[in-house]
Amino acid sequence: MNRTLRMLVMQTRAEMVRFWRVPVFGFFSIGLPLIIFTFFGLKEATHPISPNLSVTVGTYVMASMAAYAVGNVMVFSFGMALAVERGQKQDRLLRASPLPPAIYLLAKVINAVLFGLLALVVLFVFAHFAASVNLGANQWVTLTARLLLGSIPFIGLGLGFGYLAGPNSAPAVINFVYLPIAFASGIFIPVSQLPDFIRSLAPYLPLNPFVQLGWNAIGVPTDRSVTTNALYLVAYSIGFFLLAVWAYRRDQSLKFS
Repeated sequence: MNRTLRMLVMQTRAEMVRFWRVPVFGFFSIGLPLIIFTFFGLKEATHPISPNLSVTVGTYVMASMAAYAVGNVMVFSFGMALAVERGQKQDRLLRASPLPPAIYLLAKVINAVLFGLLALVVLFVFAHFAASVNLGANQWVTLTARLLLGSIPFIGLGLGFGYLAGPNSAPAVINFVYLPIAFASGIFIPVSQLPDFIRSLAPYLPLNPFVQLGWNAIGVPTDRSVTTNALYLVAYSIGFFLLAVWAYRRDQSLKFS
C-alpha cells in the first residue's frame, strides 16, 4: 500500500469513528427519516397512491424519505462537521500537517457516501417490514445508485455552509435553509398541495429534481425526464462547488493572509 492510499484509508477511518461518536448526527441522518416515514408512510401504506398506479403510499413516502436522508447526510456531514472543525482550529493543524487537503476532503466524501448508504439500507429494511414495501432488485439498486450519485450537489452545498457558518450557528443555519427547501420541493407534502407561489418555485429548487430521480426509480411518473433532472443537478453541482471554493478562499485569506 503506497503512502497516499494509506493516508486516505487512515483518514477515512478517523472520519468514520468521529461520526459514530456523535449520536446526534446519527439521529438526524438515520433516525429522523424513520420517524417521519412512520408518520406519513405507515397510514394506508399498502394503498396505491392513485387509481392508475400500482405504487403504494408506503413506497412513495419511502423514496421521498430516502432522498431527504441522503441529502441530509451530505449537507450535515460537510457543513456542520466542517464548521465545528474550523471552530476547533483543526484547519490550522491540517495546514501544518503533511496530510494533503485533497486526501482530507476525499476521506470526507467516502465517509459521507458510506453513511448515506447505511441510512438508505436502514430505511429500506424498515419500510419493507413495517409498510410492506416490495421492489424488484433492479429497482432497489437503481434507487440507491441515483440517490447516491445525485447527492453530489449537496456535498458542495455542505462545504459552502461549512466555510461560511460558525461552529455554533451551523446547525441552525443549515436547518433554516435545508428544511424549508425540503418542504417546498415536495418531499414531505406533494407539490400540488403547496401554495401557488411555492408551487411555481418548487421545480427549480435543488431537492426537487433529486427526489424526482427517486420517484422515477419506483415507477412514479415525474414532470421531467431522468436526463433533465440529472442536468439540473449538474448545474446545481457547478453552482454549489463554486460557492464552496469562494467560501474556502475567503476563509483562508481571513486566517492566513
